[in-house]
Amino acid sequence: MSASGERAFLVGLDYQPGRRAASQSAPGSGTAGKQPTGDPSRIGGGGKARPVPAFSAEESLSELRLLAESAGASIAGSFLQHRDRPHPATLIGKGKLDEIRRAAVSVSAKLLIFDHDLSASQQRNIEDAVATRVVDRTQLILDIFARHARTREGQLQVELAQLEYLLPRLAGRGREMSQLGGGIGTRGPGETQLETDRRKIYRRIRHVKTQLENVRRIRAQQRQRRESVPVPTVALVGYTNAGKSTLFNVLTRSDVLASSKMFATLDPTIRSLTLPSRRKALASDTVGFIRNLPHTLVSAFRATLEEVERARLILEVSDASHPLSAEQHAQVELVLKELEADKKPRLCVLNKIDLLPAPRRDSLRDDSETIHVSALKGIGLSTLLERIDQGLDEDPLSRIHLRVPQKEGKTLAMLEAGARIYSREYRDGVVELEAEAPKSLVIRLREFVV
Repeated sequence: MSASGERAFLVGLDYQPGRRAASQSAPGSGTAGKQPTGDPSRIGGGGKARPVPAFSAEESLSELRLLAESAGASIAGSFLQHRDRPHPATLIGKGKLDEIRRAAVSVSAKLLIFDHDLSASQQRNIEDAVATRVVDRTQLILDIFARHARTREGQLQVELAQLEYLLPRLAGRGREMSQLGGGIGTRGPGETQLETDRRKIYRRIRHVKTQLENVRRIRAQQRQRRESVPVPTVALVGYTNAGKSTLFNVLTRSDVLASSKMFATLDPTIRSLTLPSRRKALASDTVGFIRNLPHTLVSAFRATLEEVERARLILEVSDASHPLSAEQHAQVELVLKELEADKKPRLCVLNKIDLLPAPRRDSLRDDSETIHVSALKGIGLSTLLERIDQGLDEDPLSRIHLRVPQKEGKTLAMLEAGARIYSREYRDGVVELEAEAPKSLVIRLREFVV
């Protein structure tokens, strides 16, 4: 997508009979009306299983609208096509394509966005039929990532994903030229140019991967330095636009960009977090997940998502007010499983409870696995911090009794900053304290421990 405010027409698809079978059998099919592939999953309620609702075609199209707006598009209109099965050449059939073409022309739309992954040949066939530029769902997500990447690392990861997405489409054009080039002199030059383009892309992919390996090496060195002291990392993960960055800012007193646009956060951010016990932890804000996240993006962003793999505790942030929060949770589970982080200790944080009706909000109850919060309104945050504190076993806490001379001002200041003090008495120039402190601090204070 080239310009902000570009007028776009959205095309959704709904395959009615045998929906699950169609989405599994048709190559590249099925963002609209697709059944979730995760197991029925728990959202709160003490681990009780609930059926996971599927995205309907209408809800899928609504999510596509949010994605398009995040990419800077101005939505001129939309069309939802119901079919028994996808058309192999044009996905939705020539008759409907002509209808969509007329509708797009009537609202001056310069771009068609399909809520579907298109093959190279399907995309060309559709563009030939509608005489309008066409992008699919994966291209749209790649465009949003390219817009929002700010650091060099993020830009490299997006470029790698774009190049890997482009390669098979080059191959598709090569096959077409080979089949349709019927005379001498038509096929050779085309194949030569194709091979030249392919070599350029492979060369660039190797270069980008080398640079990303350097990023991973630097990140690993930074992580080793962090892990040399007992400061655990807490990673915030969740569906895009669940409020992770807002929660991150409140917990760490930071000012990371928090936006209602999808994928506002791409570049990893790590900040210090002070727990109720006065222990320190590191909080990591991560890129949001989405259903059917392109595999090229998961692979390219593995350097960023390594923070999730190495975290001691995962905070899975969900939008409690979203009607499909259970389906979104199932999609997050799939990505965590791909990252081999699905077995890590986790707290399910249901955010945005301020948007729920008052009776429903009043009926919510926290349990051992679930916390209900509103990052925007500051509801439930003290409970969340206590639970994070309990969930981390690095630098364990112990209850101690100390006798510290009043002249030891530096030691007393250290206690105030790093321990939770329950009682304090002054006797004959000595301060007697009952406190709870991490092991690292107890070692430094051992001469004063009674």
